[in-house]
Amino acid sequence: MIEITNVSKAYGTTNVLHDVSLTIPANGITSLIGPNGAGKSTLLSMIGRLLPIDSGRIRVHGMDVARTKSNKLAKHLTILRQENQIGMRLTVRDLVGFGRYPYSGGRLTASDHEQVDRAIEYLDLGELGNRFLDQLSGGQRQRAFVAMVLCQDTDYVLLDEPLNNMDMKHSVGMMRLLRDAADRLDKTVVLVLHDINFASVYSDQIVALRDGYLVDQGKPSELVETSALREVFDIDIDVHEIDGNRIGVYYS
Repeated sequence: MIEITNVSKAYGTTNVLHDVSLTIPANGITSLIGPNGAGKSTLLSMIGRLLPIDSGRIRVHGMDVARTKSNKLAKHLTILRQENQIGMRLTVRDLVGFGRYPYSGGRLTASDHEQVDRAIEYLDLGELGNRFLDQLSGGQRQRAFVAMVLCQDTDYVLLDEPLNNMDMKHSVGMMRLLRDAADRLDKTVVLVLHDINFASVYSDQIVALRDGYLVDQGKPSELVETSALREVFDIDIDVHEIDGNRIGVYYS
C-alpha cells in the first residue's frame, strides 16, 4: 500500500501539488490521469524519491520514502521516468542488467543473468538483446527500459507514461504485460497515462488530478463517466460501454 498524506510541492513560487492525500492499494494497477500540468509526474517522482517532498509524508509498504535507506527502498520500489537519457553506449542486455544493481552491486551472478533473460523475454526483446540502444526505435528503447525496471523485481513499479513512442500494437502489448505482472506476479503498478481508455480498460483504480489538486479517485466504472471527466479535462467526453469496458470518445 502507498499512503500519501498532505503532500505539497512547489517549484520556486509555483505550487504544483496542493495538500494531496490518498491511498493506493497494494497489488493491481492504479493510473494517474489529468491534463498537462496536473501534477501527475511530480507526484509519481516523489513516491519514487526522485524529487524531495516539500511537506507531508509518503509511505510505501510502511516505509517512509524520505527516510528509508536507498538500497533498502530499491529492493521494494522501482521507477521509470518519462525522459531517460543514457550517456554510455549500451546494449539492451547491458541496460536490463542495471535492474539487478540493488542486489549485485554491478557484479551479476548466474541468478541475476537468469532474471535478465526472463525480463528480455517478457518484453519480447530476445532478438534485440545484443543491439545497442541507439540502434533501436523509440518504442523498442522504451520496452528495454521497462524490461530494466521489471528486472529489478520489486513489489512496487512506478512508470511515467510507459507508452511513450509506442505504436498501437505495442501499447496494447505493454498494458497487457503490466496487467499480467499485477495479476500473476502480485505487483503494485502505478502509471501516469494520458489515454483515458487504456486507464479504463486495464486499471483497478484511477486517480484524477487537475492543477495540482486531487479531483477524484475510484474504479474506472466510477471515474470514466461524462460529468466526472469534464471536471478533470474541461471537455465533454461521450462514454460508451463496449464489452464491459467504459470507453471515452472525445474527438467528435
